[in-house]
Amino acid sequence: MHVSHTVWIATLLAVVLVLALDLLVVGRRPHEPSLRESTHWVTFYVALALLFGAGIWYFYGAKYGGEFYAGWLTEYSLSVDNLFVFVIIMSRFNVPRPYQQKVLMIGIILALVLRGAFIAAGATLLNKFVWVFYLFGAFLIYTAIGLARHGEDDADDFKENVLIRWSRKVLPMSPEHDRGRLTTRGTTGRRLFTPMFIVMIAIGTTDLIFALDSIPAIFGLTKEPYLVFTANVFALMGLRQLYFMLGGLLDRLVYLSIGLAVVLGFIGFKLIMEAIGDNNLPFINGGEPVAWMPHVPIWLSLTIIFGTLVAAAVASLVKTRRDGRAAIVS
Repeated sequence: MHVSHTVWIATLLAVVLVLALDLLVVGRRPHEPSLRESTHWVTFYVALALLFGAGIWYFYGAKYGGEFYAGWLTEYSLSVDNLFVFVIIMSRFNVPRPYQQKVLMIGIILALVLRGAFIAAGATLLNKFVWVFYLFGAFLIYTAIGLARHGEDDADDFKENVLIRWSRKVLPMSPEHDRGRLTTRGTTGRRLFTPMFIVMIAIGTTDLIFALDSIPAIFGLTKEPYLVFTANVFALMGLRQLYFMLGGLLDRLVYLSIGLAVVLGFIGFKLIMEAIGDNNLPFINGGEPVAWMPHVPIWLSLTIIFGTLVAAAVASLVKTRRDGRAAIVS
C-alpha cells in the first residue's frame, strides 16, 4: 500500500484541525455535554470512520479497507474499555463534571502523541526484525489472560503508580480545583498545583499503558503504518463525547473485558502464526519459514472480532437486566 506524502500531510492537518476545534469548544465553554449532544457527536465520528474506511476500500482495495475496519473496531473497543479506568480516575480525584471534558481532551492528545511515537517505532522494528512478531504475540496473549482473570472487576484494579504517589507527596498541592486550572495561588500567595494536575499525570501514565496494549494489537491486523495511525485516530476521536454518552452504561458492560481478552488472544495467536510463517530465527525450523502455517484472512479476523464484541455486549446487557430483576424480587 503506497500512501503519498500529500495524503499523509492532508491527514495530519485534518487531525490537528479537529483537535483544535475540540479544544476551542472545551476551552470556551466548559460544560457537561447532554446525552443528545454527545450522541450526535459520537454518531458523526463513527460515520466519519466508516466513510474513511469506504474510501480506503475504494482507492486501495478490499484488503486494506478490511484491515482498517478490523483495526478501528479493535482500537475503538479498547478505547471503550479504557473509559472504565477514566471513570475511576475522575471519581478518585473528585473532578467536577463540567471540567471532565478538559481532562479527557488532554488525555486524548497525550494518547495520540504516545501512540504516534509507538507506531513509528513499531513499524521500524517490524520492517527490520520479523521476530518482533513473536514478542508482540506473546504480549497480547499475556494481556488477554490478565483481562480474562480479572473479568468484570478489571476497572476496580486502578492503583496510583509511583509517579502519582511521588507527585502527591512532593508537590505543593491545593485542595481546590479552581475552575479546572492546573495551578492556583494559595492564601499566602504561593503558587500551588491543583488536583487537576495529578489527574493529568494519572491520565497520561494510563495512556502510556494503554498504548502498550493497543499498538501490538493493531499491528497484528495490518502492517501498514498509515492504517495503524488512522485507525487509532478514529478510535480516539469522539472518545470525550462517548464518555458522557455511555454514562451509567459502562457499569452494565460487565463482560467487555472478557470479550476483549478473546479478541487480544486471537490477535496474539494470529501474530505468532504469521511469525512462524515468515520465520528467520535459527532455532526454529532451521531458520526457514514454515510453509504449512495457515494464514488468517482479514475477513475472518474482522468477523471474529465483530462477533466476539457483539456477543460480549449482548451477554453483558442480559446479565445486568437479570441481576436488576433479581434485586427487585429480593
